[in-house]
Amino acid sequence: MERPETIHVAPERARLHSAIRGLQVVIDGMALVIAFGLGYLARQLIPLFPVLPGATPQFSSYSSMMVIHVLTLLIIFFFARLYHQKRAVSRIDMAYTVAASVSIGAVMTSGLITIFLKGTDVLADYPRQMVLYVWLFSVICVVLGRELHRLIAIRARVTGLARDRVLVVGSGDIARTIVHQIQANPALGYSIVGMVNGSEGEKLAGVPLIGHAEDLPTLIDTYHVDEVIIALPEASHKELVQLIAWCQRGRVSIKIYPDLFAYMAGGMSVDELGGLPLLSVRDVALRGWKLSLKRAVDFIGASVGLIVLSPFMLLTAILIKLESPGPVFFCQERAGLDGRPFPIIKFRSMRDDAEQNGPGWTTKGDPRVTRIGRWIRAANWDEIPNLINVLLGQMSLVGPRPEQTYYVQKFREMIPRYMERHREKAGMAGWAQVNGLRGDTSIEERIKYDLWYVENWSVWLDIKIIIRTIVQTILRKSPNAY
Repeated sequence: MERPETIHVAPERARLHSAIRGLQVVIDGMALVIAFGLGYLARQLIPLFPVLPGATPQFSSYSSMMVIHVLTLLIIFFFARLYHQKRAVSRIDMAYTVAASVSIGAVMTSGLITIFLKGTDVLADYPRQMVLYVWLFSVICVVLGRELHRLIAIRARVTGLARDRVLVVGSGDIARTIVHQIQANPALGYSIVGMVNGSEGEKLAGVPLIGHAEDLPTLIDTYHVDEVIIALPEASHKELVQLIAWCQRGRVSIKIYPDLFAYMAGGMSVDELGGLPLLSVRDVALRGWKLSLKRAVDFIGASVGLIVLSPFMLLTAILIKLESPGPVFFCQERAGLDGRPFPIIKFRSMRDDAEQNGPGWTTKGDPRVTRIGRWIRAANWDEIPNLINVLLGQMSLVGPRPEQTYYVQKFREMIPRYMERHREKAGMAGWAQVNGLRGDTSIEERIKYDLWYVENWSVWLDIKIIIRTIVQTILRKSPNAY
């Protein structure tokens, strides 16, 4: 049985992790101090309303307010779990949480200043314009400070200084996927010490087998394991309980790859039946007034998009006509809400006779794709005419991407719960796509993401998907970057 590389001393890693977390607090504090100073200057240099000459006291008069502002927000950040963040937290989610926390903090700061400083010699007027500017600069400075901290933490992880030692339980396809994901993303900060529950002498993606499930207590202590990932979605509840019991050593973190039921229960809630608890796993998030709100957002967004982008759409149409004969738009039957077919509208990116032998997946270097077609496909510009479908109510700005009706009939027979993705309108952008599942990728994995979106819809989730789609398209960034 093989053994991994030399083990680093666990206390040194713990101290380094503590230092990185402490650095986040220091950076947040400095960002808030800078934001307060910028708010003071902005109120003087670019006032929103006229300010009487000499009406603004010296900055030193606001020092007590600044201390209250900084301490209040740091405490709010702590309770908002901004110092207990996941490794791969989205920048958009981070910015949203920071903005919400700073908004609460701005209100609390104003109240605390009145409570503690009113009637004292240190109280200066806290102008409303300054409150607004301090709020704005606090959001900006804290977000920038956290991006700086992210870069420092990633650098420490990539160089191997702040990596957590992880043990993977499992040896199947799921375990292989997890190992590949960790190996391909050193910025996550994991170092795989080995795997358990496989065959004797087995290696998976270069990771050795170092024991079996019953050896977990000893392995965790021997190799100073920080985290255990259980990659056994087919395991029974009894087996999972036993594995978790073996892993409960010290402060080791335990994560479990979910089974099908866990995906179904993504939007789980607890109801009662005469005092008996029942789990609701089929509670549709998008209904009632939410449907009207989503339709209003779609209509406004599609209308504005078509107006603003119309000159560029006209230029694209001219280029398509100049390169190859045939129509500018490509219309194809796709399955939408409740599986009903509708004609999706896209810019034509292939030769006009591309599907004369029947529908088929587009492959890399497909000779059917035109030169302008390769560019508009790479930029997702071919999908911009989908805004017409959105305006007509056939699609939404955000939702599961529509498939050809030909494939829908095949997938509904092969994949459990496939048709449940059609409980909502098809979308121009989807949760699966912004997470890297585009084109010729696993349809089973895409369905998991689509079902999660259907069960967990919210306005903020739609906004987040739209922002990530735009950023990934313009900057060609990795799906994990935002």
